[in-house]
Amino acid sequence: MAKSPDFLTAPLVVQLTDSHLFASQESRLLGLDTGYSLERVVEQVRIEQPDIDLILASGDLAQDSTLEAYQRFHDATASLAAPARWLPGNHDKVDVMAAFCAGTDLMDPVLDLGAWRLILLDSTIKGAVPGRFEPDQLELLERALSEAPERPTLVSFHHHPVPVGCQWMDLLGLQNPEALFAVLDRFKQVRVVLWGHIHQEYDEVRNGVRLLASPSTGLQFEPGSDDFKVGIQAPGYRWLRLQPDGSLETGISRVEGVDFGIDFNGSGY
Repeated sequence: MAKSPDFLTAPLVVQLTDSHLFASQESRLLGLDTGYSLERVVEQVRIEQPDIDLILASGDLAQDSTLEAYQRFHDATASLAAPARWLPGNHDKVDVMAAFCAGTDLMDPVLDLGAWRLILLDSTIKGAVPGRFEPDQLELLERALSEAPERPTLVSFHHHPVPVGCQWMDLLGLQNPEALFAVLDRFKQVRVVLWGHIHQEYDEVRNGVRLLASPSTGLQFEPGSDDFKVGIQAPGYRWLRLQPDGSLETGISRVEGVDFGIDFNGSGY
């Protein structure tokens, strides 16, 4: 039987992560106007990626987790005119995000896009910075993988499941990565695991699966740092082209030539 036309397309996904917006336009994060930096990243996306199939916002959309902050994120990204999916990070309050998204598909956890399946998980622990997968999320993952063995699959969540080389940040990642990989290792269609949280680029391979993380649309963290350190790298985003044969093309783009007024001596956020 011939495959449907959808299976022959190569959808483009744009990941926006860790925007840390506030309700107030006057608020700053270590000197950074996170709303302005997001706007500049979105402007760059609009210029570089004219045909987007999905905007994937992978957590910490808000710093103060207010309805107003989520409205600001929604408004700032609306000009991209593409479907979107959101998942929560440790600075987001899941119930507030869900209240904002009520009546939409923004937080639907499973999406088929071209030949691919995307599975979006909640790795947050209420009131804590590190992450953990509760049984319901692992069950969702296993069920979504079992139902579509023929579809190459991208799995996304907020917290990093492997050490990334920042001593301080590696204490704040996923607390039960072995539970995640116990599921993923049983399903050969998994091609990509994608996360946010670390505010820096990461690209490695584990058991044939691409492990990816991406710059924040705002503040960056210095790679390889033992203690908290703000990076000098510019805000940016990741694009992913999902090929129908299960292969992936991906890259990072950053906003250059802009002074965002960041306090590089900050000791935390």
